[in-house]
Amino acid sequence: MYLRTLLIVLVLGVVIVFALLNWSVFTAPTTLSIGFTTFEAPLGLILLGAIGALTLLFLIYLVYLQATALMESRQYSRELKNQRELADRAEESRFTELRSSLETELRRITDQMDDSNAVISTRLDGLAHELRSAIEQSTNSLSAYIGEIEDRLERTGGSLKENPRRDL
Repeated sequence: MYLRTLLIVLVLGVVIVFALLNWSVFTAPTTLSIGFTTFEAPLGLILLGAIGALTLLFLIYLVYLQATALMESRQYSRELKNQRELADRAEESRFTELRSSLETELRRITDQMDDSNAVISTRLDGLAHELRSAIEQSTNSLSAYIGEIEDRLERTGGSLKENPRRDL
């Protein structure tokens, strides 16, 4: 934009210098026609005034465009800010939803682990009871065998002491 402004100022400067160098021609009266009548006026000054008026119109138009662009920019900035806030709220909502979903899933997994721990504990208690029963039965069987061996030994009258190689 700086180059464009410089170019416009340069062109206006050239027109002003041209007008100053040819001022006597610009102010010389000439017969002019506007279609239904004729009059005498300096054509150069009229054209210079037209250039000035056009320049003023273009400057007003430029200010209007800049103001419109600035207002649109502010409006877009506000809309962008609102959309950003809306997106942040939506993202926060998604994070909250994810958090609650994870908490629910963790509770479910914890409950499953507690249930499986209870099942495993019940099984271990059952196995421990079965093991005690088996050990008790083995102890009883072993005691019975030992008692039977003692009975045989007592009946045979100590012959095992004399002949230790004898099979039972």
